[in-house]
Amino acid sequence: MKANEIRDMRDKTAPELDDELKALKTELFKLRFQHATNQLDNPLKLRTVKRDIARVKTIQREIELKGAK
Repeated sequence: MKANEIRDMRDKTAPELDDELKALKTELFKLRFQHATNQLDNPLKLRTVKRDIARVKTIQREIELKGAK
């Protein structure tokens, strides 16, 4: 995901972000499984998915803090 896409996610609702997070976690699980069985073509994909998960969680936290104010 690019930074612009992440910024556009701020306009998404909490359930949409939850769905995105679930999809990324599922993808990460599949990539880890492929890596363990030596079927993963691009090991750097693991890092990008982990970072995307962190970005989504950061946006969720920002939304949570805005709502608390």
